[in-house]
Amino acid sequence: MDPINLNGGKHAVLLIHGLQGSPTEMQPLAKRLNQAGYTVSVPHFLGYGYRDGDTSHSVTPWQDWHEQVKQEVLRLKQSHDTVSVSGLCIGAVLALSVAAELSGEIAALSLLGTTLYYDGWSIPWYRFVLPIGYYTPFRYFYKYPGRAPFGIKNEQLRKWVIREMSHKESSVAAVSDLCLPAIHEAELLIRSVKKSLPKVTVPTLIMHAVEDDVSTPRSAEFVAKHIGTKNVETVLLHNSYHMLTIDNEREKVASDTIGFFNAVRNEA
Repeated sequence: MDPINLNGGKHAVLLIHGLQGSPTEMQPLAKRLNQAGYTVSVPHFLGYGYRDGDTSHSVTPWQDWHEQVKQEVLRLKQSHDTVSVSGLCIGAVLALSVAAELSGEIAALSLLGTTLYYDGWSIPWYRFVLPIGYYTPFRYFYKYPGRAPFGIKNEQLRKWVIREMSHKESSVAAVSDLCLPAIHEAELLIRSVKKSLPKVTVPTLIMHAVEDDVSTPRSAEFVAKHIGTKNVETVLLHNSYHMLTIDNEREKVASDTIGFFNAVRNEA
C-alpha cells in the first residue's frame, strides 16, 4: 500500500491509481517505465486512495484530490525536464482534471480505462438509485460491493484476488467495497472534467478495453471527441477488462505508453 518511487532519468512520470485503490495497481507499469529510463512516482493521495483502517469519513472532496495531483506534478517538474501523467479509471479522470489546468506543465497523458460513465456490463442494475444516499446519513453506512470479475479477465489472477479478498478488505488488484462518499465525489469530478476537456491541450494516448466491465468505450470516445489536443491516439484492447495495468494486456499497455511518451519527447 506504500507509495512507489523509482529513480530514473531526467524525464518523470506520475501514475495515478483508481478510486480507493492503491499504488500497487500501477506497479507493473511503474517498473516498465523505470526500465525505459523514466523516474516514476506513484503516490498515495489522502482522501482518495485506500489504506488499512480507512473509513467512509476519511474521503475528502474531489478538489483536494485534484490539488494533491497538481502539487505532485509541480514537484516533479522542479527537478525533471518533463513530466508525463498516466491514470487508471478515476485516476485517468484526475489526470485530465489537472491537465486542464496545467497543460503547459505536462508533456503527455496516457489514459487507461477512463471512467466518465459507469456503464460496463458488471455494473448492477440498482446503481442508478445510489445518488439517493449521497445527501443522507445512509452515505456513511452503505458500501458499494466489489463484484466479480473485479476488472480482471485473467482467470488465474482473478482467483488469486478473490482468495486475497476473502480475508482482507483489499488486495493488490482491487478494493472489495467503495463507500458512497467516494462514489459521490468521483461523480462530481467526472461532471467537472466533461466540461473542462477542451482545455486539455496535452498529447494524449487513450487505452480502453472493448469488454471493460466498469465503463464501456463510450468514455474513451467522449474524451477523444471533446479533448482540446489534436495529438490524440485511441487504442482498443480485446483481451482485458477494466484493470488494464495488471490484466492480460498489461505488457502492451506499458509498451504503448512508453512508445507514446518517447515519441512526444522526440517531437518536442
